[in-house]
Amino acid sequence: MSDAPPFRIDPAAFWADPYPTLARMRREAPIAFVPELGSTLLVRRDDIFECEKNIAVFSSEQPGGLMTRLMGHNMMRKDGEAHMNERRAIFPSVSPRTVKGHWTALFRARAERILDGLAPLGRADLVKDFALPVSGECLKEITGLTNITYAEMDAWSQAMIDGIANYAGKPEIEARCHAATAAIDRAIDERLPAVARAPDPSLLSVMLESGMPMESVRANIKLAISGGQNEPRDAIAGAIWALLRHPGELARVRSGRAGWMQVFEEYARWMAPIGMSPRRIAQRHTFGGVTFEPDDRVFLMFGSANRDEACFVRPDAFEVARDTSKSIAFSAGPHYCAGAFASRAIVANVALPMVFERLPGLRLDEREPVRIGGWAFRGLANLPVTWDPTD
Repeated sequence: MSDAPPFRIDPAAFWADPYPTLARMRREAPIAFVPELGSTLLVRRDDIFECEKNIAVFSSEQPGGLMTRLMGHNMMRKDGEAHMNERRAIFPSVSPRTVKGHWTALFRARAERILDGLAPLGRADLVKDFALPVSGECLKEITGLTNITYAEMDAWSQAMIDGIANYAGKPEIEARCHAATAAIDRAIDERLPAVARAPDPSLLSVMLESGMPMESVRANIKLAISGGQNEPRDAIAGAIWALLRHPGELARVRSGRAGWMQVFEEYARWMAPIGMSPRRIAQRHTFGGVTFEPDDRVFLMFGSANRDEACFVRPDAFEVARDTSKSIAFSAGPHYCAGAFASRAIVANVALPMVFERLPGLRLDEREPVRIGGWAFRGLANLPVTWDPTD
């Protein structure tokens, strides 16, 4: 185990709001072993930025890790050429050109249909009634699993997220994760004949066309679902909530002084939907006065890095016009999120401008509190709103 100083946390309080604890760690113990998490945490932005690139030490290869064991050996848990081979294989599906020329129109059509049903109502929970279905419908198209429902997509994603964060080893959580991955395998099997007959830009199709082994195809589809559903869902709902809570920031956007992409980038910095990425220490190494031992588990705390006072002025404030160039919400090294272009398109180019255009007078419904939680994955559980209904 590393010789990092111990730092105790209250797990319940950390889940409810990790930011005060992370701020104290940045001041007092920027590299610390947290017994409650069984891991050494790196919480300063520049430390994470440097160490994440040092894959010879801070390795994504975790043969016994929860993600590999529960979801298969996907590209997120590979380094070097093995990682890059699979990354190159999926690139035709999620490249900027494909996102702009193919996916964005489909994303817009899916969002339009959902808003057609919402606009006359005047009231909704924009997590379950908008952000969740928009993210799920878009991800169905990207993955190629058009034979499932958006509700299944969301449930499977959540089950896998819960499973790979199940450090307490609760058997019921693991069982739900296994059920989800088995359902994904069945959905893949159902789609194989169709994509063989008519190849398309979906992840399933381009991976098969590349000759990727079937076990890797399955593992990477599960990876895409585990992160590709919750991150856009949480960013859509969270950014709407942040703008409604900060009317001055919304006014900046409406007046053209800031753009929807700035809203997305600032929200992803301010409340990173994916707040942590684990690493395994591959060899003995000293960094920041701490000596790490082989097989130590390290958490790179992106959610903390993006509120580092050394890099951001007023880091706890939501300010859409700020410089977010030092944000590492999508990672910083070779594991930079492969779906980042698609995520930006779903949230900034489609969901956010459309919801504010189609739901006039959009406002928070103060009768019901908004519930937020999580530290490895953080997002809104609900977003009750009202607006002026339209025909």
